[in-house]
Amino acid sequence: MESHPLIICRCEEVTLAELVETAQTYQCTARELKLRTRAGMGCCGGRTCRTMIDQVIQQVTGQAPSHTVPLGYQPPIRPVSFHTLGGHRA
Repeated sequence: MESHPLIICRCEEVTLAELVETAQTYQCTARELKLRTRAGMGCCGGRTCRTMIDQVIQQVTGQAPSHTVPLGYQPPIRPVSFHTLGGHRA
């Protein structure tokens, strides 16, 4: 993989380059990569980046999908609209 400014985790602004560098340096699991970079720990709970984090680990460390422990996913109890989060301001 090449170094890219491509943002994988939009919530925490973690780039592909950061994920690859961390995975290569520490030869970590997907969970460790998440804890070291905060990827997947933003407000979406990893909904948008979880699969990419798993793919980076598989490509960099060579871990087969069966050896990769899936990342924990903690969605909100129920979806909250931006209108509600913004305090009903127009």
